[in-house]
Amino acid sequence: MLSPMKTRSCLIPPERIFRTILFLRGQKVMLDADLSELYGVSTKRLNEQVRRNPDRFPPDFMFRLIQEEKTEVVANCDHLKQLKFASTLPNAFTEYGAIMLATVLNTRLAVRMSLQVIRAFVRLREILATHKDLARKVEEMEMRYDANFRALYNAVRKLSNPPVRKKRMIGFHP
Repeated sequence: MLSPMKTRSCLIPPERIFRTILFLRGQKVMLDADLSELYGVSTKRLNEQVRRNPDRFPPDFMFRLIQEEKTEVVANCDHLKQLKFASTLPNAFTEYGAIMLATVLNTRLAVRMSLQVIRAFVRLREILATHKDLARKVEEMEMRYDANFRALYNAVRKLSNPPVRKKRMIGFHP
C-alpha cells in the first residue's frame, strides 16, 4: 500500500496547479496560501521560514502584494476568497521562489510537490510560447500568399474566435 505522501503527490492534477499560477507585476507567481496547501504546511509556518531565511528570497524570487493587488486577486480567484479577511498581505513567489521555498521547508512532501510546481510553470511557458509561435506563423503565411488565400485565413480566424451569442430574454414578449 502506498503511503499518504506518495498518494497525495500523485493525485494532484496539473490543472489544479495551473489555476493557482497568477500573472502579477509581469511575472507568473503563486501565492503563499496556495503553496502552503500544496506543500502540506500551514501558511503561518511557510511565511515563518521565509522570515528566517531572508537572504534566500530576493525580490526576483518573492514579493509582497499591495492592498490593491490583494483585492483584485480575491475578486478574480474563487479559491482565494479566504484571503479577503486576512490581516496580512500575502506573499507571491515566482518559479524560483517556489523552488527555494521547498528547500527551506525541507519536508518530503514539499520536495515532491515542488517538482510538480516546476513542471506546471514550464508547461505554462511552453503553452504560451506555442500560442505566440502559431500566431506569428499564420501572419507570415498571410503576408506571403496572395489575396486568393486571404479568404481562407479570414475563415480560420473567424473559427478560432467564435462570435459571442446574444442571450435570449426570458419571459413573455408581446
